[in-house]
Amino acid sequence: MPYLLLILLVLAIVFGPSLWARAVMARHARDRPDFPGTGGELARHLLDEAGLQGVGVEVTDLGDHYDPTDRMVRLTKPNHDGRSLTAVVVAAHEVGHALQHRDAYAPLVNRHRLVKATALFQRMGSIVALTAPFWGLISRSPLLTLGVIGVGVLSMASAVVVHLATLPVEFNASFARALPILDRGGYLPRRDLPAARRILRAAALTYVAGSLASLLNLWQWIRYLR
Repeated sequence: MPYLLLILLVLAIVFGPSLWARAVMARHARDRPDFPGTGGELARHLLDEAGLQGVGVEVTDLGDHYDPTDRMVRLTKPNHDGRSLTAVVVAAHEVGHALQHRDAYAPLVNRHRLVKATALFQRMGSIVALTAPFWGLISRSPLLTLGVIGVGVLSMASAVVVHLATLPVEFNASFARALPILDRGGYLPRRDLPAARRILRAAALTYVAGSLASLLNLWQWIRYLR
């Protein structure tokens, strides 16, 4: 029974923040007729105001994000075309990442380098995860088995490091950039600022959940080494 409770607790810690974030964003996803523009239009305006005319804004199906390589703010269709509080806040958050890029914000630069440096481990880890059941069938070598597990551990460890490096970048984009811009620029009525803060906090918690999930994966791989 305690083991079952532990499993339920782990599941709640890992998946709870993501579910809560979706609920918070959905609660504020209805269009607001009092908003003068869409999330995409606000992103374009904020970028132009910051002198970032060279950064584009486009619709994506891959989740809201800023691409520092292509210098592109990408928003999902509801957030690009919508006039909801969620659309406006998410757009401002992604513009916050573009501002970090412009300012050569050290945690963003370091995270970008880290992602490139660990890409090989991530690919190798994916291959190992897919083929691990076959290694025990085709090989009786303990050394080979240890090597396969070692690659898996390195892959999971690199994922943990990337997730942890992402957290300060996300919090800075939300609370040091997006929220002050929305407040000082008068882009939101003051009565909406607490809800905007909740949306940004919920989005940040999804990255916390990602870090916890990667830590859980790492722990599972380490168990094989014991």
